[in-house]
Amino acid sequence: MIRMALSNTLAGSRATPYLFQMASPEIEALTQALARLPGLGPRSARRAVLHLLKKRDAALGPLREALTAVDERLENCTTCGNVDTTNPCAICADPRRDQRSLCVVEEVADLWALDRSRLFPGRFHVLGGRLSALEGIRPEDLSIDSLVRRIEAGGIDEVVLAMNATLEGQTTAHYIAERIERFPVRVTQLAHGLPVGGELDYLDEGTLAQALRARRPMA
Repeated sequence: MIRMALSNTLAGSRATPYLFQMASPEIEALTQALARLPGLGPRSARRAVLHLLKKRDAALGPLREALTAVDERLENCTTCGNVDTTNPCAICADPRRDQRSLCVVEEVADLWALDRSRLFPGRFHVLGGRLSALEGIRPEDLSIDSLVRRIEAGGIDEVVLAMNATLEGQTTAHYIAERIERFPVRVTQLAHGLPVGGELDYLDEGTLAQALRARRPMA
C-alpha cells in the first residue's frame, strides 16, 4: 500500500511539477540583477551571490560601499566621453599625457582595454558606438562632430582610429578618415593581427600592445 501511494504521489508530481523557492525574493532579485551583467549567466550569478552572502563583512559590505560611492559621483567626461568620477576624467586631466596623440575608440570599454596596455601615452575620444545601417546608427548619433572640433582646435599631430575589426567598425573608421582628411594630422589605424570580427575589450593586452606598436597609416 505504501509503495502504491508513493507511486501515485510521484506520478502526480510529474504531472504538476512543484516550483521550489530556493531563496528569498530579495536574494533572487540580486541574483537576477547580477545575471544581467556581461559575462555572467545564472549559474555564475548564483555563485557570486553565495560568495557575497558567505563573506558578508569582507565582500558584501565593501561592494555595497564601492557601488554607492560610484553611483553618487559618476560623471561623463565632456571632453572625451569617458566614464569616471570626475569631469574632466583622470586621463584628460593628466598633464603627463601626450596632447598631440588622440586615439578614437567606439566604446568606453575599448578605451579601458587600450589604456591597460600602457603603450599609448596620448588621450582618447569615445564615439559611443559605430555606424550601422542595420541598427539605424548614423554619424549624427555618434560623437563625431565633437571629434572634428577637437582636431580643428589644433595641437594634435596623430589620430589613431582604433575601431573594432568588424564591418561596422571599419566603415566607421573610413568615414572618420574622410571627415578629417582636410586637417594636417597623421591618421593611423591598429595593425593587422586583430582577429576579424574581434572586439578590443575581449583581446589580451599582448595582442593590443602589438597592434598599437605596429599601427600603420590609414589606407
